[in-house]
Amino acid sequence: MFIPRHNVLRSGFLPGVHAMRWISKYPTPTARLSSLRQLMDQQQKTGEVIRVMEVHSGLSALIAENARGDGGQAFHAVWSSSLTSSSIKGKPDIETVDTSARIGVVEDVLEVCSLPMIYDGDTGGHPEVFHFTVRSLERLGVSACIIEDKTGLKQNSLFGTDRKQVLEDIDTFCKKIEAGKKAQVTDDFMVIARMESLIAGWGQEEALKRAKACIAAGVDGIMIHSKEKQPDEILEFLQAYNQFEVKVPVVAVPTSYNSITEDELFKAGVSIVIYANQLLRASYHPMLDVAQSILTHGRSKEADGKLMPVKQILTLIDDNTSKEP
Repeated sequence: MFIPRHNVLRSGFLPGVHAMRWISKYPTPTARLSSLRQLMDQQQKTGEVIRVMEVHSGLSALIAENARGDGGQAFHAVWSSSLTSSSIKGKPDIETVDTSARIGVVEDVLEVCSLPMIYDGDTGGHPEVFHFTVRSLERLGVSACIIEDKTGLKQNSLFGTDRKQVLEDIDTFCKKIEAGKKAQVTDDFMVIARMESLIAGWGQEEALKRAKACIAAGVDGIMIHSKEKQPDEILEFLQAYNQFEVKVPVVAVPTSYNSITEDELFKAGVSIVIYANQLLRASYHPMLDVAQSILTHGRSKEADGKLMPVKQILTLIDDNTSKEP
């Protein structure tokens, strides 16, 4: 089984902050690619969801890999989000950042992080385009790509019915899945279908019908999405989905319905939980506060309590030039 390397060095600057070291031995693309399937195969033994954190840069990837909960909990994989990849470039989440630019973000992350990656493929584009996206991701060692069953100008799902969400014809969407599966070279790469029926207001029956069609088309997983504050409609979907004779692993993204725990989702039948945008969202207000403080006071001194010491930022990422004690 692939075991990610977590090289955390010196601590002691600030509580919970560690110097982070570049990985001295990276997994090969092949080893990284297969590692997500291996984690999924171990789930019955581990009894927990695969926990995935959004990353949008090398630094955020280092944070995701090295972070630990009070009980030693760690993230198992990272998520390359269309929303956050667009936001860091100051652009809207309407597929304005093309695949080539997004691949650059992926490469930044994979250069410093050993965890497997799941890629947000938006709609996937035309089947002919999705074919090459799969080839590019697989060559880099990305483990999975999630594509959503919408069409037209992309609108972020969390807008819900506030903006028109147009679902793609299911037969057309299934052909895209088939094109992606035919394009992959290895058996380890996964194509996961993102069901947007609940977001678009089409209801449970449509979501279940589409999930069944995607499974028949050869998809490796189903992501069910909701913008509701409570997890009720996700749990309702899972209860019905669990009755399917043929099932694939389920992915959940509890961005809005975040009162439910990972354990509760796992017991309901979820294999993978993605925290899809929290690291980027966490960075905005602190940066804005510091900028406003400097403008207000005409100097940076008042912001010192909100900042890492200069020495700490210089040593946060080990450059491998100093001798270890």
